[in-house]
Amino acid sequence: MREAGVEARQRRRWRHTTDSEHSLPVAPNLLNRQFMVAEPNRVWVADITAIWTLEGWLYLAAVLDLHDRQLVGWAMADHMRTQLILDALEMAVGRRQPERGLLHHSDRGSQYASHEYRGTLARHGFQASMSRKGNCWDNAVMERFFGSLKSEWLADQRYASHQAARRDVIEYIEMEYNSCRLHSTLAYQTPREIELAVAA
Repeated sequence: MREAGVEARQRRRWRHTTDSEHSLPVAPNLLNRQFMVAEPNRVWVADITAIWTLEGWLYLAAVLDLHDRQLVGWAMADHMRTQLILDALEMAVGRRQPERGLLHHSDRGSQYASHEYRGTLARHGFQASMSRKGNCWDNAVMERFFGSLKSEWLADQRYASHQAARRDVIEYIEMEYNSCRLHSTLAYQTPREIELAVAA
């Protein structure tokens, strides 16, 4: 294999992050795949993904603004309890200071359906929306972000620790995805360019 220039590639590890088999209240799908949003801080989408390291799984919770496709909040931890997604949401709120009435869309996972998370959304005056059961296309923009992260940045990485993975993921979010990645839905501008144009 060495002489032929061929090397074995391990199959990427995968972990299920959505537990929709619960009895918690589920919000209706108010977003209904309306992914084009005219103004910032009107519609946010959220989800969780898992990243394998030699220390075990690292979980990334993220919040994305559909207007400029920017990651506005995120959190990482070695668990995917409700506190993880609360940390990502509070980061997004702190950075963007949205007005009441924002639509928050997620899957039906138990973390997003939890009393604590729903209470936090209500306290901020946000309206909850959830994907239909087993339908990843209802949150396609966030799924696309996770796909880009894993195919463009993580595919050939082997992280020795959570700290190394966390540092690399933040670099992708801030220096690559938010600042440099061109989006066809943004007329081939970056999320940061759209944000700055609105602020101007």
